[in-house]
Amino acid sequence: MMHFSARNFVFTLTLAFAISTTAFAQGFTSFFTGDTTDAVATATGGVCLMGGATEDDNAMRWFLNRSGGGDILVLRASGSDGYNAYLYSQLGVTVNSVETIRFDSPGGANSAYVQRRIQEAEAIWFAGGDQFNYVTFWRGNAIDSLINDGLHNRQLVIGGTSAGMAILGQYYFSAANGTTTSATALANPYATTVTPETTSFLEADFMDSVITDTHYDDPDRRGRHVVFLARILTDIGVRARGIACDEYTAVCVGTDGIAHVYGDAPNSDDNAYFIQVNCGIPNNMPEVCQPNLPLQWDQNADALRVYHMQGTPNGSQTFDLNDWKTGSGGIWEAWSVYNASIFVSASTEINCGPVTTPEPEENLLQLFPNPAQDGRFQLRSQSEEIGKVIIFNALGQVVWEKNASAQDQIIDLSQEAPGIYWLQANTGGKIWNTKIVSN
Repeated sequence: MMHFSARNFVFTLTLAFAISTTAFAQGFTSFFTGDTTDAVATATGGVCLMGGATEDDNAMRWFLNRSGGGDILVLRASGSDGYNAYLYSQLGVTVNSVETIRFDSPGGANSAYVQRRIQEAEAIWFAGGDQFNYVTFWRGNAIDSLINDGLHNRQLVIGGTSAGMAILGQYYFSAANGTTTSATALANPYATTVTPETTSFLEADFMDSVITDTHYDDPDRRGRHVVFLARILTDIGVRARGIACDEYTAVCVGTDGIAHVYGDAPNSDDNAYFIQVNCGIPNNMPEVCQPNLPLQWDQNADALRVYHMQGTPNGSQTFDLNDWKTGSGGIWEAWSVYNASIFVSASTEINCGPVTTPEPEENLLQLFPNPAQDGRFQLRSQSEEIGKVIIFNALGQVVWEKNASAQDQIIDLSQEAPGIYWLQANTGGKIWNTKIVSN
């Protein structure tokens, strides 16, 4: 098995140096290996998502080859030069240099040297660590701006492992309040540790509307990943997609949008998952996604469709991110959540075409105005009578409840504090959930 640990390998070559004591005051430390002259090289773009633990050598060769033999920059907020020798001389791919820049404080983003090295790099690798440091140190300043410029204008190839992979989607788990587990997230999707972020950060091709997750098998992170997707859908109305990797497994996406999965199957159980809301179900929302209540997203055991495959040494198993449908070598699964537990069953290829039995538009509930300036809302059904209506506050406490038995219902939250609330209504035997805002 090719499970070499680059992060723990400490070795320096001739020509290596460390900018340490003086640079610490500037917020960064540099470890350099190779030719100090900036390479004249052309990168060919792409994204390498590594699931954590130790690196897959073949995926790392894919990453280095796409640098065009140029300068490799490793960004991290802890550790030291463990990647330098590994990337420079141990994978058999010739590159001009490998430099690790460790950010010791947010001030490192202001360094002209750091900014210049990002502009000169053909490839950037994000090491593992604490992704909240990465969000704090790099988001919304010159670092993410320069990286995004490289992605858009000069075919910069990027990649990352563990925390470094976690920040590569358009959406990301920030870990602002520490990590979270599947059990915690499924029991309370709005627990303080459940922090999916939608603020603009990195802008890699084919990562739009994607949220990644890592270390998927140690421990099982399917539950928390589904909660991230449920939160994004509930909070901002976006059907985000998920890409996940087991440890020792990588998903490498070229500029053609084809994702190749690297691992050591069949010798090792190295898996990747491509997860999406089942678009074949109209109005596919979680049945329950509220504070202090267990997530329920069942939709007749078919809420999410997942393409599941194993990584191989040659990356021969693929999934097309152009259509999120065409795959080779994997299997389709249906995932659902019931009583805070994940259920997985065999399924068929996702079908986003016309649904044969759409729910009539007149059966849908309407809530207006939303937001409401005075805390008063009108809930209306065009056909079925509205049954029981419950309003929860951000702590999951019931603040308003009524058996309506009518097609129109006035909801009065004027005595409650302004803020976000969750409405649950029963109509025609179906449960309807939505977020409401009282100003």
